Amino acid sequence: MSLKHLANPYVEGNFYVVFWEENKVRNVNQSAFGAYSKPRFLTEDRLQIKQLINLSVPSKSEEDAGNDVIQGLTQSFKTLPPKYFYDDPGSKLFEQICELPEYYPTRTETEILRQYAGEIAQITGACELVELGSGSSTKTRTLLNAYEALNYPLRYLPIDVSSGILKSSAEQLLRDYPSLQILGLVSTYELALQQLMPTQLPTRMIFFLGSTLGNLNRQECEAFFSQITAALSVGEYFLLGVDLQKSKQLLEAAYNDNQGVTAEFNLNMLKHLNRRFEGNFDTEQFEHWAFYNENLHQIEMHLRSLRAQTVRLKALDLSVNFEAGETILTEISRKFNLNVVQQELEAKSLKPLQVWTDSKQWFGVILCQMQPKGINQ
Repeated sequence: MSLKHLANPYVEGNFYVVFWEENKVRNVNQSAFGAYSKPRFLTEDRLQIKQLINLSVPSKSEEDAGNDVIQGLTQSFKTLPPKYFYDDPGSKLFEQICELPEYYPTRTETEILRQYAGEIAQITGACELVELGSGSSTKTRTLLNAYEALNYPLRYLPIDVSSGILKSSAEQLLRDYPSLQILGLVSTYELALQQLMPTQLPTRMIFFLGSTLGNLNRQECEAFFSQITAALSVGEYFLLGVDLQKSKQLLEAAYNDNQGVTAEFNLNMLKHLNRRFEGNFDTEQFEHWAFYNENLHQIEMHLRSLRAQTVRLKALDLSVNFEAGETILTEISRKFNLNVVQQELEAKSLKPLQVWTDSKQWFGVILCQMQPKGINQ
């Protein structure tokens, strides 16, 4: 096998071999490198970032990615995929949203993790941590602390489409955790999950926090669970955070903050499309609109056109006409019933081992273990 095709470090003889930046190889003496010992590498040997996609410069594969923009904006009911929120400015805005007083999901999920991370680590044992949509990796620290407290080796694979925030958060984590190794993947979830190499630790846990699952409709959610099961081996783990159903008033306040950060985040999607596809969206001519659809149990976020207008995306050879008041659906955020989610997971051979909630039952965290295919189907 060619060196450039190896993404993960592995132990070979008396050396710990690290592959990084394609063909560069670093050999570090492995003296007494036991199953749970903590290797002491230089910072540059502990961090690898692999760019599986480039959201700034459309390539041949990226031209295909633009097809979802064309499809969404040429429908009678216009939509855009939520992934276009997360350029570097969008990722930073989302981090600000997570700190807002109205936005309860982040602090509620963090409270659950702080209370039960030790229990999670005890259940899984030493394992590689793979985070989908890592952002600033704030909640990750709670898990890393729990595994470190049990003297387990720390290996972390953050996956995010924003290369800037992934790199900056990874570098800070390396400063704070001297034994940590990081392989960052700049990628969509689907592509990264397909390219995961077998873990070198006893097991692996993929985690998907923040109720990002709610951004997927039912069909997409089922497909996503299939991607998770394809990426996991039997006995490996999946940790999922889900926002639970609650009052309309509480939910709508979380997506219409008084400071207008969520509105700025929503409008930034148009700026991202302008940069990426040579567009001329005028963000002054659109407004943020978010509401809770009680029938479908989901928040819906839209961008509403303030006047009749035509927008051009030159790189996609696309012109889009908007009527005054017409909207683009940019995101749904489904709110879940814990029993139903557990049934859906089990149907995909992801057996729930433990479920934790906060005292108000606003949010749930579910730890699953991959079962042999067909046992729960």
